Amino acid sequence: MPGPNRHGGPADRGAADAWYQRGRSPHKFEAGSYTSPRVELTDPAEVAAYNKAFDEGMASGDHKDWD
Repeated sequence: MPGPNRHGGPADRGAADAWYQRGRSPHKFEAGSYTSPRVELTDPAEVAAYNKAFDEGMASGDHKDWD
């Protein structure tokens, strides 16, 4: 089973949500992002991976420039 850091995994999605300054929404994709079903996270380890990546991304101040 693929780990939480894979493309579409919890950490990847947390980092992406922070990059695009979207709200916190712990989720992953079954396989690749947007090419497979979105899954809301319930596993505590996956939620933690998402939240860690999201928090680090938000704290970095490095976000998509929409201009």
